[in-house]
Amino acid sequence: MRFDLTDLRLFCDVVDEGSITAGADKSALALAAASTRIRNMEVALGASLLTRSRQGVTLTPAGRTLLKHARTILGQTARMREDLSAFAGGLSGEVRLLANTNALTEFLPEALSSFLAAHPHVSVDLEERLSDEIVGLIAEGVGDVGIVAGTVDVGGLQTYPFRSDRFVVVTAPGHPLASRPAAAFAEVLEYEFVGLERSSSLQRFLTAKAAREGRPLRARIQLRSFDAVCRMVEAGVGVGVVPRTTATRAAKAMSLAITDLADDWALRELTIVVRADDELRPYARELVDSLRA
Repeated sequence: MRFDLTDLRLFCDVVDEGSITAGADKSALALAAASTRIRNMEVALGASLLTRSRQGVTLTPAGRTLLKHARTILGQTARMREDLSAFAGGLSGEVRLLANTNALTEFLPEALSSFLAAHPHVSVDLEERLSDEIVGLIAEGVGDVGIVAGTVDVGGLQTYPFRSDRFVVVTAPGHPLASRPAAAFAEVLEYEFVGLERSSSLQRFLTAKAAREGRPLRARIQLRSFDAVCRMVEAGVGVGVVPRTTATRAAKAMSLAITDLADDWALRELTIVVRADDELRPYARELVDSLRA
């Protein structure tokens, strides 16, 4: 049984992306070449690694075992490459950072700009995910560093405080909620929403919260950024739920009213998570130190 690093990286990418097509694209391989590699791996092993369907692929028991070892091998290879790069004139490599919507839009642009300026040979692969997804992916070794809401169960992961923020409701000044100092999310669901696009982690989070209230979240329009949400809210299209940092900044240039969300989950203590500090590669540790600072 002989699998090379390209095989292992492709297999991990296929699992992460949920399909051979998307995994091939992430690995920069042609679909036919990727399919052949996966098939050859299964032939060499003598067992199926993936169950294929129209919805994508899922792991077989053999596939789950291979995935565990593949992540370990790729992680060790990356650490070896990074450790040896110090002898070739400096630190170089890539760190995979997973963050929820709040951290990604409000705090990471500034935090990452200073890190990247200080580390010209390091690149950051940044991906938006739900907080509970991030915890699982960091535990599995898919990501190096995660930033999650402080309310999620992080299990045995190492944690560090990052930032604090709060979700608020933004409305046009004449809206019925505009004069309220605070409102429960269940009350806000009475009105049409201006939200982020369906794939965003925050929009999925709010939709799930609405379902728990037994109410639909009536999204009138969905946009790509919090600033765009605030502009539509200012025009009277609907109400929006955004971080207070966003709302405060937008209110300086727009005519907006800000109402606190009374729900406990609206307070967001953002937390940095890693598998273990002593498992971090040097450049990932540098990133954690920079984010904490």
